[in-house]
Amino acid sequence: QVQLVESGGGWVQAGGSLRLSCAASGVPVATYMIGWYRQAPGKQRDWVGSIFTSGTTNYANSVKGRFTISRDNAKNTVYLQMNSLKPEDTATYYCKRQSYADPWGQGTQVTVSA
Repeated sequence: QVQLVESGGGWVQAGGSLRLSCAASGVPVATYMIGWYRQAPGKQRDWVGSIFTSGTTNYANSVKGRFTISRDNAKNTVYLQMNSLKPEDTATYYCKRQSYADPWGQGTQVTVSA
């Protein structure tokens, strides 16, 4: 059974940093493309960025240069390092295997105050 659990969210002032974790069980994260997504209240869920099996990453324009996705194969965990946070980054963040119909997890809440 595939399970991805997000953690690491919290409250931070604008300009601050947070690192989110996506811990996997049931699948080796290194063998799948993993995406990060976010959903702000009253808005649709948006793609934030992805890490390919090769380790290559790509990002939405809104976070490019500020967010970095990485992977620790030994810990079977994918990370989202978020720097220079802005109030508009406030959202619930999710990770998911891309191109698979896995259910969404609980997500982790990130709140950025001005």
